[in-house]
Amino acid sequence: MNIAIIAHDNKKADMVAFVMKHKSFFKKINKIYATGTTGSHIIKAGIEAICLKSGPLGGDAQIAALLVDDKIDAIFFFIDPLYSHPHEVDIHMLLRLSNVYDKPLATNVATAGLLVQALSES
Repeated sequence: MNIAIIAHDNKKADMVAFVMKHKSFFKKINKIYATGTTGSHIIKAGIEAICLKSGPLGGDAQIAALLVDDKIDAIFFFIDPLYSHPHEVDIHMLLRLSNVYDKPLATNVATAGLLVQALSES
């Protein structure tokens, strides 16, 4: 199984805390793709990840391309709903493609926990 991890700036600490809480799950993942800064935080937390570009520089689009090529099975994308993002079009593209290709996408800690539980049981 391959997953993608993305977190907006104000959600990066939440993502790292979430990954650490579920470290045994993330250690079992074949490949973790992450946008640049988020990936560097995940790596510092002791989880291997393939770092792509940062979101505003095309990282969201790179993950969307991997999803379209069936190289991503699930996405953990902690979105900050209280902040306007300069790459909003890329964010919406990724959300749309997760629906087009029927891939699970968790946008907050609560849904991410449920996704980890479901993926652990499958």
